[in-house]
Amino acid sequence: MKRFFSYIKIIRPLNCVITALVVIVGGVISSTDYSIDSLLVLASLVAALTAASGNVINDLFDIEIDKIVHPNRPLAKGELEIIEVRIFYVLLIITASAITFNLNYLLFVVTVLAILILFFYSAYIKKIPLLGNVVVALLTALAFLFGGIAVNNISGAVLPAIFAFLINLIRELVKDAEDIEGDKKNNVITFPIKFGIQRTKQIVLLITLILIGFTFYPFAERIYEIEYFVIVMIIVNPVLVYSVKSLFTDNERKNYHRISSLLKLDMIFGLIAIFLGK
Repeated sequence: MKRFFSYIKIIRPLNCVITALVVIVGGVISSTDYSIDSLLVLASLVAALTAASGNVINDLFDIEIDKIVHPNRPLAKGELEIIEVRIFYVLLIITASAITFNLNYLLFVVTVLAILILFFYSAYIKKIPLLGNVVVALLTALAFLFGGIAVNNISGAVLPAIFAFLINLIRELVKDAEDIEGDKKNNVITFPIKFGIQRTKQIVLLITLILIGFTFYPFAERIYEIEYFVIVMIIVNPVLVYSVKSLFTDNERKNYHRISSLLKLDMIFGLIAIFLGK
């Protein structure tokens, strides 16, 4: 049973659930009747499996770093063997690809592309300052578009995809600030290491201001209804403002972790706002 929970832990189930929800929301708000059909459900399952594979391959490449910054992760803690986790990774990507192969050609192509990007991100791209952050944010945005593809209306998912890209780009930079100690010891050159924490905070502030400004656009253009605007103004934007303020006033690693978690929660409220406001 302990081994089973280690496998659950390594895929980061909350991240997988969020990815699945993003696909469903992307599909629902892009459809004409706001329904959830079997194709969309299967697409969300594929997205969750793909996200899980990305988390697994990331842990496989980051064992030594995780021993410093995330010592409780299954591989870093020695709860799972490397070879069995590799087999688990292969099973995840084969399952995800097989499902979409039998559903929709474009979904299959996007799934394979996402799997390849996640692999090369873990192996190479994340070592390139800022580019790695941008790629992760783009993959999150792609989940919205994935939902749009599943309901044959990708254009309806564009605005949510932009929101997802921006908030996740912020979160990725904060996570890099959190992991700076382990990254330095393992010669991983992230944006905070190359350009400094202060410059990282300035970039986060800039992106946050862009995101807050962007949140007004769908309501001003009457794309989303008042429910969207209320949730954005009461929860989403205040959390963004608080996160940036906390980033500038508390340099402790545990605070960066807290901000990262807050931003993840804020994205969920963003999805709720979009879902209710459509």
